[in-house]
Amino acid sequence: MDIITNWLYWLTTGLLVPVVVFLLILFVRSLLLAGSFYGTYINRTKNKQKIKEAIENRNVLDFIQNFHLPEFPNNQLAIYIDKIKKKSTSKANLNKLLGDYEILADTDLGKSKSLTKLGPMLGLMGTLIPMGPALVGLASGDVATMAHNMQVAFATTVIGVFIGAIGFITLQIKQRWYADDMNTLEYLTEAILEYFSEEKVKNIDYEKETIVAS
Repeated sequence: MDIITNWLYWLTTGLLVPVVVFLLILFVRSLLLAGSFYGTYINRTKNKQKIKEAIENRNVLDFIQNFHLPEFPNNQLAIYIDKIKKKSTSKANLNKLLGDYEILADTDLGKSKSLTKLGPMLGLMGTLIPMGPALVGLASGDVATMAHNMQVAFATTVIGVFIGAIGFITLQIKQRWYADDMNTLEYLTEAILEYFSEEKVKNIDYEKETIVAS
């Protein structure tokens, strides 16, 4: 039994280095995510209100036809509105564009979700693993070893919570952003399809009247 527990102890202790390395990688990723999130926030602040006002103050078809992508640089919503403009005559293409945007949103949200879950998990592992050596040091009277291991345990906890916090905050805000964007895109596509369906009905009625008159 002692052999098994000793192997288990050395195995878990050996996991500390990989856990710390992964925590550092996730910490860097969280900083990059925070930077890109800030850039997206600034971009949305400048462009989202302009797009909404243009939609509210114009006819939908007129808005689509006069939409110019260069006016809204690096804005995903504007990019997909431009794609709707180019493929507005096909219902299948419009539905595919909405599906593509959902996939794009899910991929982007996955970055925040992974940080939200992995950060605290690795932080907890980094907290528990050094506790064994710390208790061994306490039992043997080696206060320096105990203090070092406790320092590692607290540091990994803080880093893990920080990573999870960045992931959670960005996830919550981005979910609202993408829900708002999907609402706008669905409104545009439905309005376009409704317009073309009405035009077809008018053309059919006109053709019937022409045939009857002749």
